[in-house]
Amino acid sequence: MKLTILSCSPRLYSTRRLREAAVQRGHKVKVLDTLKFTIDLRPGEPDLYFRSKPLTPYDAVLPRIGASITYFGTAVVRQFEQMDVFCANSSNGIMNSRDKLRSLQILSRHHIGIPETTFVRDRADVLPAIERVGGAPVIIKLLEGTQGVGVILADSVKVAEAIIETLHSTRQNVLVQKFVSESKGRDIRALVVGDRVVAAMRRVAQGQEYRSNVHRGGRTEPVELDETFSETAVRAAQIMGLRIAGVDMLESKSGPQIMEVNSSPGLEGIETCTRLDIAGAIIDYIAAQVDFPEIDVRQRLTVSRGYGVAELSIPAGSDYIGKTISGSGLREKDINVLTLHRGTTVIPNPRSDRTLEAGDRLLCFGKLESMRALVPERTKKRRRPKIASLDA
Repeated sequence: MKLTILSCSPRLYSTRRLREAAVQRGHKVKVLDTLKFTIDLRPGEPDLYFRSKPLTPYDAVLPRIGASITYFGTAVVRQFEQMDVFCANSSNGIMNSRDKLRSLQILSRHHIGIPETTFVRDRADVLPAIERVGGAPVIIKLLEGTQGVGVILADSVKVAEAIIETLHSTRQNVLVQKFVSESKGRDIRALVVGDRVVAAMRRVAQGQEYRSNVHRGGRTEPVELDETFSETAVRAAQIMGLRIAGVDMLESKSGPQIMEVNSSPGLEGIETCTRLDIAGAIIDYIAAQVDFPEIDVRQRLTVSRGYGVAELSIPAGSDYIGKTISGSGLREKDINVLTLHRGTTVIPNPRSDRTLEAGDRLLCFGKLESMRALVPERTKKRRRPKIASLDA
């Protein structure tokens, strides 16, 4: 495999470890400065230049895009995607995860734990917003802060109101978030590669510090995650559109709650803590994907005229409840079920004899006209038209 690592800092621990792991496995690898690329656009010929010279072909790209160059960095990754080069993390996934509000908006649609959060701009809305997340104390976060910077704990409503007003006066966008008291000063970082967690550590704040980030002096300890935490971490990464991610979770009374999904997680802290070869796991995953890459189902399949991908839901009272997939008549309507979502469980390629239940959501590929015909008139007027309802 010929691999390029996109990084502006080749001497950083994570970049060095990834390069070493690739070399040890016999792969050809180069670290290329993301900012030295030029993007050329011509009909049918998307191309890249590096240091004003045509870029030689690569099999895969591992993006390590810093927050300060998100726009240009994701443009470079997107160009590699147009050139059919496998990208360990997609440009869209990086963009989704980089903005805290955007990432929580995406996660909030799914049955996955997140702290109650509100985004407010009008001063008159600040106090009602704080009450809606449970009142003080609250966590106030800058939308694009990293490594614990821009995270403030406000002990009272008046303090929270003053902080938010001050930040707004400097044109900063902030989130107000419920303070999960039982996890004060503690969180879990899970390193997701593909469809599994390859390593996890608990970070514990020291002294009076409430932020557990290693960069803030937090202590780390290796941890074995139970199935719930592991599945939550993997689902969060997949929902964001990331194959490789650091998922930060709080240990709340109600289970794991996602704080952040990082598209370029640092490896030094978690490798030192767990003594695992995480860089090697990442390289092995990329090499396997180059041989048999995943595809974006929605993007690839919707090019067939009249066919596409849609999500169909089964509400209470539907005639489909109690029927098997094969007995539902969907196949006769030229509709194939790709994945069945039941609560927090995801069942890929479900068997044809699986019985459908109320609340099931089916990711289907098929004839768009047939799928539209299954949507009753009242459902078509809903605010989320992409989710159809199988309601006979």
